[in-house]
Amino acid sequence: MDHFKIYQANINDLEDVLILASLLFNKPIVKLKYEFENILKDQKYAVFLLKIQQLCIGLAYVSIRYDYVEGSSSAPVGYLEGIYIRENFRKKYYAKKLLTYCEQWILNQKISEFASDCELQNVDSFDFHMQCGFKEVNKIICFIKKLN
Repeated sequence: MDHFKIYQANINDLEDVLILASLLFNKPIVKLKYEFENILKDQKYAVFLLKIQQLCIGLAYVSIRYDYVEGSSSAPVGYLEGIYIRENFRKKYYAKKLLTYCEQWILNQKISEFASDCELQNVDSFDFHMQCGFKEVNKIICFIKKLN
């Protein structure tokens, strides 16, 4: 494993955050900019970056959720909103290292439960969650209806 550095991002890291978030969500940077500017300023969120030398290769961000979180028995709950490692650097435990920083941040907020989700077809994400100690609590299908 290469020498790496993980740190909590701030507004000065917006460019790196946006590049990785656009890869994670498959959306143009311009559509994510406003959201992540707010996330980086909000105390209910933490964004962590993983760098090797000057190259930013990983991102994870967590939130504190006060609404009901599926499978939880307390509130608030820490929530892994997203985690991403550049393809060339996957399968080298970088995601687990990022997750450890997220878990510690949640514990520092005096929160004892940590939740996450993934899409049904995302087998890699499911496997990652299971390997990291999450347990599956439910599978859901979401619906929406336009009202005119």
